[in-house]
Amino acid sequence: MDWLTTVDHKKIGILYLLAGGFFFLIGGFEALLIRIQLMFPEQTIYVGGTFNELITMHGTTMIFFAAMPLLLGFMNAIMPLQIGARDVAFPFVNALGFWLFFFGGLLLNISWLLGGAPDAGWTAYAPLSDPNHSGMGVDFYVVGLQISGIGTLIGGINFLVTIINMRAPGMTFMRMPLFTWTTFVTSALILFAFPAITVGLVELMFDRLFGGNFFNPDKGGNVVLWQHLFWIFGHPEVYILIVPAFGIISEVVATFARKRLFGYSSMVFATVLIGFLGFMVWAHHMFSVGMGPVANAIFGIATMAIAVPTGVKIFNWLFTLWGGQIRFTTANLWALAFIPTFVMGGTTGVMLASPDADFQLHDTYFVVAHFHYVIVGGLVLGLFAGFYYWWPKMFGRMLNETLGKWHFWTFFIGFHLTFFVQHFLGLMGMPRRVYTYLENNGWNDLNLISTIGAFGMTIGTILFVANIIITLRKPKTAPADPWDGRTLEWAIPSPAPEYNFKQLPLIRGLDAVWKEKMDGNGQVPAAEPLGSIHMPSGSIVPLVMSFGLFVAGLGFMYGNPKVEIANGVLDFLFHNYIISGIGLVITLGGMFVRSVYDDHGWHIEKEELEDKGVKA
Repeated sequence: MDWLTTVDHKKIGILYLLAGGFFFLIGGFEALLIRIQLMFPEQTIYVGGTFNELITMHGTTMIFFAAMPLLLGFMNAIMPLQIGARDVAFPFVNALGFWLFFFGGLLLNISWLLGGAPDAGWTAYAPLSDPNHSGMGVDFYVVGLQISGIGTLIGGINFLVTIINMRAPGMTFMRMPLFTWTTFVTSALILFAFPAITVGLVELMFDRLFGGNFFNPDKGGNVVLWQHLFWIFGHPEVYILIVPAFGIISEVVATFARKRLFGYSSMVFATVLIGFLGFMVWAHHMFSVGMGPVANAIFGIATMAIAVPTGVKIFNWLFTLWGGQIRFTTANLWALAFIPTFVMGGTTGVMLASPDADFQLHDTYFVVAHFHYVIVGGLVLGLFAGFYYWWPKMFGRMLNETLGKWHFWTFFIGFHLTFFVQHFLGLMGMPRRVYTYLENNGWNDLNLISTIGAFGMTIGTILFVANIIITLRKPKTAPADPWDGRTLEWAIPSPAPEYNFKQLPLIRGLDAVWKEKMDGNGQVPAAEPLGSIHMPSGSIVPLVMSFGLFVAGLGFMYGNPKVEIANGVLDFLFHNYIISGIGLVITLGGMFVRSVYDDHGWHIEKEELEDKGVKA
């Protein structure tokens, strides 16, 4: 019950990591099934509609329900510690954001059991996603993404307010750690990008459930409208995913090179510029729809321009390593592997920024290879670096370094085997999203290599899960500062106490903890005397409100004449506005309870802190 009602940012971060890890395993399993089907030519294990469901659910699950929540988990668990805050600005909203995401992801994934998963691709392009061409799986996609999107949006607003208003005394913007900066920029991207996908999903829902015609050309709609709305969100979404990984890599590289991050100011401005330019390049996903040479040229140039601030970051990491006392811990191995791998993904991105080249490579495996080099070779390698780096701070235990290195090498080699050859498959003309291919196309060997690599990544992931299970059986013996860290989270015990800081710290420079070490002080000075600490109360209301939207979503499912559901219970649930009404009443009831019940929280008194061995 403590975990179901918690509003503590550290526990919510762990919940995000648990849920995101669960969806990551599901999405990875779907990817493995895709590669098994394509291992040899003319296989018939998963054909047609089933294969379409697999690729749709793999992409959607990995982007929206694995990668994003894992990043939000790190943001929740670490960012308030890095700025010296006792919690986020709105703890209740933070919990609500998690449960909305979780129930949205649950709604989408139970589609496998309730009449079929979405089959229109993770981008859900019209007309593939209109009611005439797809089963009810796309209803699950539309409603599930809307519910989880609300959670992500309010989470982004929460982080913005936290960073702007709750920094410790002396923590100016240009003293914030890079991970906090990337959290800030990412939250701003969420704030401006998510409304676009929300509008698109609402319009698609009206088309599917209420007979609208936004994307139906037969009734005056426009299929390209969906592409614009999706990619106005979809390209900033790529930076919502990769920018926090940049922050993780910046923290890890600086710590394990025992050097201040080279060019801190330029890194900050490059991060902000990437966020800004990320909104100006969305139509490079649409070079082949016929926008015309002027629009194509503008978006092509803007796409090439975004390589400049990204290049600044690459060189800053290299110069941070240059002359440093580098330690090859598991966390640093992931960070070091990230740099060349991400450069490879970025280089193919610049190639695709040319409309002429893109016209040839569009919808081939070259694009699949590029995308995975950026998302897996960038984001996932960054996530694993973050896991090995911050695990002791979150859980008070150290992950096994030897097992971690086995995890690294199997996953890293498997990744490159899987996706490097897909560049050549694309150049040889293999289209994406095909479930089979002929013997004499010349694609056999490369597809086999790609699938072998996918098994390597699977073995690496299993080793990571084993490492977690072994580690959780150990006692909480991690020191407060196992890596000789530089930023504020390493100034407090591992795991962090409920109140984070008994006294708000006074920040005297960039890399607050490292500065005090160099000055010989040993600890960060306090900005206030020891006193009672106000804490927010836990609440079951966020879970109840989110469950209400989950029930309402089930009621909105339209169903499809082509899909026969034997279970009468499901026939009763779907397209039943009474069920939707009940769900909305549950949600509105939770809002009402939250509005009329004035919760003043509770206090940890000074005497309790002194009993724990804390002295003013």
